[in-house]
Amino acid sequence: MVFLPTNLYFWTEFENMMTFLKTILIIILALYAIKFIFRLLMPYILRYISKKAGQQFEQFFGNPSSTGNTTQPKGKVTIENMPPNQHSTSKKVGEYVDYEEVE
Repeated sequence: MVFLPTNLYFWTEFENMMTFLKTILIIILALYAIKFIFRLLMPYILRYISKKAGQQFEQFFGNPSSTGNTTQPKGKVTIENMPPNQHSTSKKVGEYVDYEEVE
């Protein structure tokens, strides 16, 4: 049996196609594996992120029962920061335009 160049060309093209299909199959399987692992780990990641956010929230705002304000008697009000007195009554908003209703 004699191998013709066309037969050789066919086999090389077939091998190239099989290599391409194997590569596509590996990529698809890798994506599904990543998706599966991501679904398994996502609850733990979200729990960690929410715990860290809660810690930062408590650190920023603090716990109101532990700030030491319990020494004041109930009903007494103290103002720690007074806003500056800014009277902005001289704001010019615009002029009033009288209108008539047209029928």
